[in-house]
Amino acid sequence: MEVSHSARCGNDGGECSPSAERRDNGASVTVGLTTREAKKMLAVDHLTRRFGDHVAVDQINFEVPDGELVGFVGGNGAGKTTTMRMMMGVLGAHGGGVLLDGQPVTAADRRNFGYMPEERGLYPKQAIRDQLIYLGRLHGMESDAATRSTDELLERFTLTDRRKDALESLSLGNQQRVQIAAAVVSEPSALILDEPFSGLDPAAVDSMVELLHEHTARGIPILFSSHQLDVVERVCDRLVILAKGKVVAQGTAAELRGSAPLRHRLTVEGDVGWIRDLAGLDVLSVDGSSAVVRLETLTPNDLLQKAMGRGSVLELSELRRSVSEIYREVTA
Repeated sequence: MEVSHSARCGNDGGECSPSAERRDNGASVTVGLTTREAKKMLAVDHLTRRFGDHVAVDQINFEVPDGELVGFVGGNGAGKTTTMRMMMGVLGAHGGGVLLDGQPVTAADRRNFGYMPEERGLYPKQAIRDQLIYLGRLHGMESDAATRSTDELLERFTLTDRRKDALESLSLGNQQRVQIAAAVVSEPSALILDEPFSGLDPAAVDSMVELLHEHTARGIPILFSSHQLDVVERVCDRLVILAKGKVVAQGTAAELRGSAPLRHRLTVEGDVGWIRDLAGLDVLSVDGSSAVVRLETLTPNDLLQKAMGRGSVLELSELRRSVSEIYREVTA
């Protein structure tokens, strides 16, 4: 089963409501966004991009609600960066669009977005304080406000003593901090961040997560991509998983885990190899006295009864897959 949701808008300019597409193909696990009364600040609606004959992004739909942190994950070449560039207007779309509160996003809207590209886009030879102030001014901030915001971020990132240094003189981790500061210096209305945690040590990751949560607490929607699935699972309100240009799964971590077929671990006294001969289940692994199975027509009680008929049962427990395991399955 695959379910994907998009924001559909009428021609009268009224508020969008989520719509769902459902495909029962048995091939992937997808949990759509739950219906909400509040407007969705950002929505990607059937967004498509081709490069020649190659479809890099194929009619994808997802939403980034106000005040939520949405993780955008997928392998190299899945289409994450291309999608983010279209959302920011850096690349044109060949189909579909990006909506802001139910209306097509405009250039004026995008000027209020904070964007962090995967490749660092700052000036390597310019002093970091000067260019952060400059970027704040480009987003329409008054000079005093841009300076105040810059100095607060430099202090927060323990870069005050390096404020006059050229960006290229900083370590890669500190350059990443400056890149993130550049995305938030203008107090944006939305954040789109491509691999913001790349090159950061665990303490710096925690600091960045705290910063992002401060923004979502103010109602800012944030979309960020990352290959660090443990971080994504830990900090995100929901996830969107992309593979070969298509959304193959989306929802909260709990929804994704709950949608995946349950597995059970059976541990008995002695060898459990006999379980391979049972009908009504799929044996995933056998290791001496322990087996992991996926039940098909058998119920847990059926399995327990059959196991007890062969001797003592030490354990029969449910196993919930991690987001990393679900990711590997739906992107395979």
